Amino acid sequence: MITIEREPFDSPAAQALRDEQRDELIARYGFDSEPGAKPTSADVPVFLVARSHGDPIGCGALRPIEPGLVEIKRMYVRPAERGNGFGKLILEALEEEARALGAERVVLETGVAQPESIGLYQRAGYAEIPCFGAYAGEPLSRCFERCLTSRSL
Repeated sequence: MITIEREPFDSPAAQALRDEQRDELIARYGFDSEPGAKPTSADVPVFLVARSHGDPIGCGALRPIEPGLVEIKRMYVRPAERGNGFGKLILEALEEEARALGAERVVLETGVAQPESIGLYQRAGYAEIPCFGAYAGEPLSRCFERCLTSRSL
């Protein structure tokens, strides 16, 4: 049984998943490659934790950028759980939360060393865009967007 629910940004499960994601990205890139301000509980109104049979397996967050536009942050699925469609479920849940916040469009940044993430976003209908904000000009960044007028992935 899979559940995806809001949790506080600093809950134990949220913190553990964010720490695992950070460690994995440092292992892939060799350093903390995230440009710009890191998300905090103050600027992330939505943090979702996915659980399988009660155990946390993944997460994702939304950070508003401007009216009608939110950024997806901290998308992560534990390695042992990948390939089971959980990333797609988290992404769909984040999009529903974004709609509830009044967003018409979502954007996100991922990295060149994360081909599985790039594939997930492309399969879900995200289009690659020029990198925005702190990601502009970053050679390791790939940025994507999706209009939320369609409900299907």
